[in-house]
Amino acid sequence: MRLSHPLTPAHRALLPALLAAMLLLLLGTPPAKAASTAPSACALRGTTGWTDEGHNTDYSVFQRPIGTIKVGMIFVDFPDAPATESPADDAAQLMPGADWLWNASYGKAWLAITQQQRWVRMPHNSTDYGFARGLSHETHEAYLKDAVTAADRDVDFSRYDMVYVVATRNASAISFTPTYVYDPGTAGVVADGTRIKWAVTFGQDMWHWGPKLVAHETAHSFGLPDLYAFDAGTDAHRFVGGWDVMGLIGGKAPQYFAWESWKLGWIDDGQVYCQASVGSGTARLTAVEYGSGTKMAVVRTGPTTAYVVESRRAVQADTAACSTGALVYKVDTSAQTGYGPIRVMDAKPAATPASGCRPLDDAPYWAGESFTDSAARVRIDVLSADGYGETVRVTKW
Repeated sequence: MRLSHPLTPAHRALLPALLAAMLLLLLGTPPAKAASTAPSACALRGTTGWTDEGHNTDYSVFQRPIGTIKVGMIFVDFPDAPATESPADDAAQLMPGADWLWNASYGKAWLAITQQQRWVRMPHNSTDYGFARGLSHETHEAYLKDAVTAADRDVDFSRYDMVYVVATRNASAISFTPTYVYDPGTAGVVADGTRIKWAVTFGQDMWHWGPKLVAHETAHSFGLPDLYAFDAGTDAHRFVGGWDVMGLIGGKAPQYFAWESWKLGWIDDGQVYCQASVGSGTARLTAVEYGSGTKMAVVRTGPTTAYVVESRRAVQADTAACSTGALVYKVDTSAQTGYGPIRVMDAKPAATPASGCRPLDDAPYWAGESFTDSAARVRIDVLSADGYGETVRVTKW
């Protein structure tokens, strides 16, 4: 068809826009971008009935991780392993953990630890307490009960929210450090009219892990799961590498994931961008090592699953980080502790980690890179970065 009038220069300039408008009419108008959903729409419920990454923490079982937590620290030795060091030597290995947790929680949780600076003798040899991986709750409770009973003459346990039991360095049989959470189905431990609901019994691994062991084990009493693999296989840290103290305690970047800080109440809903419905949006993320700003963008993918992107920088707890950038991970609140409730997505799976670093330690995405899970209909684009964080676009289709 010929036009009845020739196009003027002005009309020619408008022609591309007119053609685009006609194309939209033919193909249909694309959906408008969805605004950020209320953060509560991304707060997934846990389904395991124990420590998991769900937001519905049962505080009749676990302790609240906000404010001052009063801790009584007692020191025990054994007939077959008498102490030759001072309690202060052992305490010095652990006490900096209180400051570490204070900083990692943005000043929301403080461990007020009172040391009972004397050794108390346990009634049985160290080899009689059955410490081994797979230690049963009942066996652990019996150990705690003996320790509390031995110290009760000099300690008023009604003053404390939880108890730390520190075994002498000479007790090699007390090999590792489990956390105790009271199970109403057992007799429990009672002293000074108070039920001991939460305790950590420190063993020989404290001399390997150091103060961050305090942050790892105490966080179990807050309801956090283990992020390393119980079935170690070729790599017990294949799920999150060195990115969270609940995984590899000695990892290069052990700051708690933003998801966990949200679960614990250390960051609030106003610091969370949530994409729970179809659409896309942009979020400016400040690094999780800092307390202010938006800490993460969450794309909900199911009743118990979501993808999270957060910013990481080599500061504060993460000073030794092997890489920085936008860290992407999948959360599954139906996964049990030790079976991958959080799994980091690796931006560089074929890269060889730098000396002293592990697989996944170089996982962050950089500006111009993107992550896509087509099956989950999720895409995360890193638009830009600076010294304080990243700007990301999250899309759910």
